[in-house]
Amino acid sequence: MELILASGSVYRRELLGRLMLPFRVLSPDVDESPLPGEAPRALALRLARAKALAVRDRVGAAVIIGSDQVATLDGIEPVGKPGTVARAREQLRRASGRTMRFHTAFAVLAPGRPDVVDCVDVSVGFRVLTAAEIDRYIEREPALDCAGAARCESLGIRLLTRIDTEDPTALIGLPLIRVGDALAAAGFDPLAPAS
Repeated sequence: MELILASGSVYRRELLGRLMLPFRVLSPDVDESPLPGEAPRALALRLARAKALAVRDRVGAAVIIGSDQVATLDGIEPVGKPGTVARAREQLRRASGRTMRFHTAFAVLAPGRPDVVDCVDVSVGFRVLTAAEIDRYIEREPALDCAGAARCESLGIRLLTRIDTEDPTALIGLPLIRVGDALAAAGFDPLAPAS
């Protein structure tokens, strides 16, 4: 049985690689627009499953992982990937002294098994940031492809006061503890005895 990551994210690819399992990557083609009134966590769960289903429709029988992450400031204000230096600066200015919440959802679809669709939440506290600190950070590590414009696994950790979660990999984009459990149940366990 083949293992496929339904994602175009280099971060998710690197994370799944940590489990030392053979897999390939296929980017799903999914509209990521929220539905009217859709809560951030519900959006992340829906998109994770939709991405896995989109790839399953293309390849058929395989174990497929889809994932999505939705971020908000103080649980209400949506935060996306900045894409530009100006937007990164504004995101960090707005995050200063506040809490950013990340909802990282995943879906593991395996033939003959119930779908596993779950979400791990992460709360990230930002220090009160000066304009000079924000400018220096953006100059050294723009993180234009990271929601909130802070890359916690690198210099961005200096912008934070805390990270509250059961799984630190959820903040980067794929909660490996729960994903690993779902994969093991589907027959992909890197710690299982060799046959």
